[in-house]
Amino acid sequence: MNKSESKYFNTALRMDEALLALLEEKDLEYITVKEICHQAGVNRSTFYLHYETISDLVNETLEMINQRFLSYFPQQENDVLGNMESREREDLVLVTREYLLPYLRFIRDNKRVYRAAFRNPGSMQAHTRYGELKQRILGPILERFEIPAAHRPYYMAYYVEGIIAIVKEWLRHDCSDDVETVAQIIEACVRPKGGGYET
Repeated sequence: MNKSESKYFNTALRMDEALLALLEEKDLEYITVKEICHQAGVNRSTFYLHYETISDLVNETLEMINQRFLSYFPQQENDVLGNMESREREDLVLVTREYLLPYLRFIRDNKRVYRAAFRNPGSMQAHTRYGELKQRILGPILERFEIPAAHRPYYMAYYVEGIIAIVKEWLRHDCSDDVETVAQIIEACVRPKGGGYET
């Protein structure tokens, strides 16, 4: 990366962080370009050099969050999703420490992102992201466990909303409990007695 690319990247990163800080305080529709620029320490012309609209900044910020999130997981998506049909059923339970610990570490290290997402779920496209999780991961797993199609939305809502509720409570306490403890609580709630999905 040359000097001008590095400067461009650093400015964009400051604007991403500025947007997240503002989203912790107010809804997206009330955030102005002027506020973003003030928070990031840049002028309006710099903003418009990078983006046409605040929506462009939101999209960039979400992409930055996604890249940061994926960097916490040692495995590639294909390792998680690959060969879904041929894997043993007990290997399909994704609410395990292997997946929870990186997820919870990311939340702890990026509390601002999650506070902003919970405060502004529409702006941060939280439902879209959880929709992909439900469609691409939970749906096929529940199918393998022969959960009737009509019942799957209930299972998905229970698992996703339950984990979100625990994360919100953890954030409310500024992530003061360690990651291992929170992972253990989630596992105990989702898979009591160490079992898998019961059919």
